[in-house]
This record gives sequence, C-alpha cells and structure tokens, in this order.
Amino acid sequence: STGREDFQSLITDVSMGEVGAVFALEASRLARSSLDWHRLMELCALSETLVVDEDGCYDPGDFNDGLLLGLKGTLAQAELHFLHARLQGGKLNKAKRGELRFPLPVGLSYDTQGTVVLDPDEEVREAVGLVFQLFRETGSAYAVVHRFAALGLRFPKRAYGGVWDGKLVWGRLSHERVLGILRNPSYAGAYVYGRYQSRRSVTSTGEIAVRIRARSMDSWRVLLKEHHEGYITWQDYEKNQELVAKNRTNGEAAVLSGAAREGLALLQGLLLCGTCGRKLSVRYKGNGGTYPMYECNWLRREGLAKRSCMSIRCDLIDESLTAQVLAALKPAQLELAVEAVRELEKREQAIHLQWQRRLERAQYEAALSERRYQEVDPSNRLVAATLERRWNEALQRYADVERQYEEFKSQEGRVATAEQKAKVLALAEDFPRLWAAPTTQPKDRKRMLRLLIKDITVDREPGQKQAVLHIRWQGGACSDADVELPANIAERMRYSPEVVNRVRDLARHLLDDQVASQLTQDGRRSALGKPFTASMVKWIRYRYQIPKPDLKSSEELTVSQVAEHFGVSRSVVYYWINRGVLQARRISRGLPYWITVPAAKEGELRHWVQRSKRIPKSKEP
Repeated sequence: STGREDFQSLITDVSMGEVGAVFALEASRLARSSLDWHRLMELCALSETLVVDEDGCYDPGDFNDGLLLGLKGTLAQAELHFLHARLQGGKLNKAKRGELRFPLPVGLSYDTQGTVVLDPDEEVREAVGLVFQLFRETGSAYAVVHRFAALGLRFPKRAYGGVWDGKLVWGRLSHERVLGILRNPSYAGAYVYGRYQSRRSVTSTGEIAVRIRARSMDSWRVLLKEHHEGYITWQDYEKNQELVAKNRTNGEAAVLSGAAREGLALLQGLLLCGTCGRKLSVRYKGNGGTYPMYECNWLRREGLAKRSCMSIRCDLIDESLTAQVLAALKPAQLELAVEAVRELEKREQAIHLQWQRRLERAQYEAALSERRYQEVDPSNRLVAATLERRWNEALQRYADVERQYEEFKSQEGRVATAEQKAKVLALAEDFPRLWAAPTTQPKDRKRMLRLLIKDITVDREPGQKQAVLHIRWQGGACSDADVELPANIAERMRYSPEVVNRVRDLARHLLDDQVASQLTQDGRRSALGKPFTASMVKWIRYRYQIPKPDLKSSEELTVSQVAEHFGVSRSVVYYWINRGVLQARRISRGLPYWITVPAAKEGELRHWVQRSKRIPKSKEP
C-alpha cells in the first residue's frame, strides 16, 4: 500500500467501522500484494464489513467466504507473476534480437528505421571521439577532464523528460561523465541488455529501498557485438576497461601498473616484488619527503614476516632502467620522430575542429535569432523587443567564442609551423637529450616507459648489495639488468682494511700527525672524503688496537725513571729540565721527555741531592 493514499484511506475507514460493504469490480484486484489483501480481509472480518464484486457478496467473517477470498487473492498474485514473467520474457526476446529500444548515450541516436547510428551533429561526434583519443594518450580519466578544461572545450549531454526532452545541453566535462563514456559498451558498437541489477532491501525506518548495482560483463543478459557503428573497436573497449581498473588506487589488482603520476619515482606502478609478487609501493623519506624509495612491506603488514621484503632507493633502479631504455630505442628513433609529429598534428587538428564546430554553432544561433527577429511583425513591439534582445545575446555569444578561439590559437606550444615540426623531429632523433631535458616532466617520462615496458620483477637476496631487474617488454621480449646497491651508512663510514694496514705500518716509526700527513700525500681520504688528521689516526689506533710508536733509544730514560734513580720527586726532574741541568728530548708537545744522563753529570747530581735540604725526596714504597 506504499504510495496508495486511497487504499490507505479505505483501510482506515474499515478499521474504524465506518464502512458497511466494500464494492469492487474484482475483489482480488483491490490490493496489489497478498499481504495487503489478507490484512484488508482481516479488518473486514473484525468490523463485519462485506466484500462485494461481480461474482457475489462475501462475508470475510464466515469461514467459507474467507477461504474463497483468500484463494482468489492467491490466484491473483500468481496471475501477476505470470504476467510479469511473460512481459519480461517478451522484453528479453526482443533484446536478444537487438530490437529493444532504450535511451542512448550522447553521441548515438536512432534513425527513422529505429537503427542505432552516430549522432548527425558533427560537433557532438568530434567531442565524443576526442574523449577516447585523449584517454588513449594520457591513460587517465582525470587527465582527460583537465585537458578539456585547459583547452576550453565543452561536452554535450542530452536531456530526457520535461520541456528539454531530446535537446543537447553543452557544459563542462566531469570525471563521472568520462568514466561513464569509457564504461559504456554502446560506444564500441555493442548492444547490451542487463548491465545493471536492482536489489530491494528494508531500511532502518521499515521502508523498502531499491538499489541498482552494475553487473560484471560475464553476467550480462545480452551482448551483441558489432551491432552498430561505434567510436572505438571492442578490443579498444576492453583495453580501456583494463586501464580504468589499473588506475584505481583502492582496488584489489595489486600487480597492475596504474596511470602515470607526477611523483619523482620513474618506475611507479611497474615494479613487482620477487619475494611475494606484490606491487612495490613508493615512499618519500628524508627532509620534506625529497628522497623516494621503492619498498614492499606487504608480508610484514599482514604479520607473515618480521621485516620488509626489500627497500631500494629509486635513483639507483631508475638510472639503470633508463640506460636499458635508451639502448633499446636507438634503432627506432627516426621512426619515433615521424610518429610523434603525426600524433601532434592529429591532436592539433581535432582540437581546432572542435573550436570551429563551436563557432559554427554560435554563428547558426545568431543567424536563427536574426531570422526570427526579421519575421516578426514590427508593430508588435513587445515580441519584437524580446527577439531583438535574444539576437543581441546570440551575437555577443558568437563574439565571445571567437575571442576565446583567438586566444587559444595564440598560446605557445602548438605544433603548427614547419619550424616547430623540425624542432620536434630534431628532439626525437636525439632521444637521450629529450629524455634528460629539464622541460620533460616526470609524468611524460613515465608515459614513455609504459609504452615500452609491461612490468619489472625485482629480485634481491638478503645480505647482498645487488638487485636483479627482470624486464618484460610490451612486445613480449624479456631482459635482465644488474643494479649495484651502495653499502649502508655504517659500512660506508668504516675504514677499509687497506687504510688500517697502512696506518699500522706507518705507526711503527711515525707519530699520529706524521701518519696523517703521509696518508694525505698518498692520496687517501676519509670515509667522508676529507683529508686525514691526527685525531682520525688516533681513533684508528684506538679502534684497531695499534700501539704507539716506540722512538726512545736504550740509553734514554723517562722522567719517572730518572726520579727513581736519584731518589727525588718528578717535579725536581722537571725543574732540572727547565733549568737546563739535564738534557731532554721531546718529539712534540704533549709527548713525554726522554732524558740522557752522562756519567759525569750523575755524580754531580747525586752530590747536589745529598747536601740540599730543599729538594723533596721520593717516598719509599
């Protein structure tokens, strides 16, 4: 009874006891469902209301009459089911023949014989064709929308119902419209019935809601290929569906490459992990996220492993792959140049045709407004003023479109002159220079790679500083490339065995600063590329337990030995050295003194110590 106010009023009156009998041409047709029918019969029985139809008069409170009314309701429900099945069967049979008509998307229409044909409006056809062309070039629905907006182009849509039924409305192209065009098989010349399925469910408020969801291609009820002329082939349609699925960032297809994006990672979406087979993701690290890394942490994220499968700097793999691509493209550079010029010319022609069609339409609307104004009775000033205003508005729109077209033609970067074509040919012939040019965006490089490479599997053994790239090209060929990975920071900061052995040899007879000078003369540098210093040599001796050089002769004594020999304190020995009483040798500041005591000097010093009362004597242990 949802939406049937009269039936609800009937039930209300019966339940209130205000009705003596319910008259109907056929009692079983009164309700549209068995639930509503049996509820009405129950209320009639409680309020002692009769039910009268063309077959007789029934008392729902009587068992036999109630049983007969219930049977009539059941038969009516079954009859509705059979009618629905027959209607749907006839509809399906007509669809299997490709004769069932339904609203067509913009760009397609029916002719007088009911055959599906391309839209007779050239501007509409060229706008739809440009959507497929730009998607083939850019590989992204968002890029198609941005290109339309950048070029100032419009896109049509056809209105259904109301006063605008069947008319074209021109406006901005949206992302949803592009996806709808790409997913519609009618543009590929196919007749499809049963793309969507409706499901009924009960909402939280108790109402029945109908939801429509798309069905997979293998569950379509009818699919007739080459049914009519299309804008693309069926193979192109399948490629578009595959590319749209790849572009999903939240999809389950983790091994798909996706569309080229603006990041610095050149191989984003093309790398597969050789350990788990999943797609390598890109993570930007460092200060401000300026250092991209390829990594795979799917096993660790799922709790299947304790560490990530791999993490590799982007620049290492990108440089190796770039060398492979440039080597592979050398024989075909001239052919690429010619094809690039061809594609640019076709794109330029398609865009200019869209603007010309837009100018023609604006000119036609202005001419139509002028004819209507000329045909009106001049004495009817009320109508003539309105038509004159519309004529002026149409002329203004034509002038605006013409001005926008002139601004579009004056923009830079259009391939129109012979000089510009020669520059494109020169750049394409010298492909490495074009690839490394600062004006070439990372997104453009990624698009070039996707035309050549299908995917790349990265293998890296744990603990090894080498990765192997298994490249699978679009043509089916495969090749491998080895990438040397740099050591980690600890290994790079560690001094090499050659440097340590050299320090060990020099430290036998040289001091730390002398060893540092010799290493610098040998052309050696530290781990950070700096010249060696005495502190560096000292750290190396401490780290690798290299002893200090022993440059003292056998006749020389230390300060402690001289103090013990004469029985005085160390301060007395230093006093003798400072006063020149003893001759001491010192290699550099901070190193100990080495003292030589002649035999004649020894007696003099002993006599001095014995008769002096101010010289402190050393304490006996």
